[in-house]
Amino acid sequence: MKKTALLYWGKGGNVENAAKIIYRQLDPQTTDFMPLDEFNPEDLDQYSLVILGGSTVGAENWEDTSNDNLWNNFFRNIQHKDLSHITFAAFGLGDQVLYPAHFVDGLGFFHEEISKTNARVIGRWPTEGYRFTDSEGVEGDYFYGLALDEDNEPEKTEERAKKWVAQLKKEMEE
Repeated sequence: MKKTALLYWGKGGNVENAAKIIYRQLDPQTTDFMPLDEFNPEDLDQYSLVILGGSTVGAENWEDTSNDNLWNNFFRNIQHKDLSHITFAAFGLGDQVLYPAHFVDGLGFFHEEISKTNARVIGRWPTEGYRFTDSEGVEGDYFYGLALDEDNEPEKTEERAKKWVAQLKKEMEE
């Protein structure tokens, strides 16, 4: 039976906490939960759904191809693979108050990189109810994945995660 992988980076902060909240909505018998530095991209074929999670960072960090940028390493390892048999979804963290012009920009990076692999992408999330001015993680009225603001709206994370995971389960059946 195919499984779900929930991969997140960085460790020990809001991203990991949000990943744990999302993980609690999934079946632990069929879900592997791990930080990105413990995942081998060669294992992708074991999964039917891969959920990625990260925080918004400046564009200069995403473009930095140094060996210590784990997301860049991950996407370099999969960029030439045909992953049309795998479905991806993403969640991103940002700060609508301090960085309203870059809220969850990381979702845009995830979407751009995943799209290069021919993988199916699910989990778009409505922008309604958020207070930001711009985002690379938005197309139309939807984020490319679940947008979370643990700095200003931590009380909304649990409910958003529940609704989003229910949405993912439904979309996986389509």
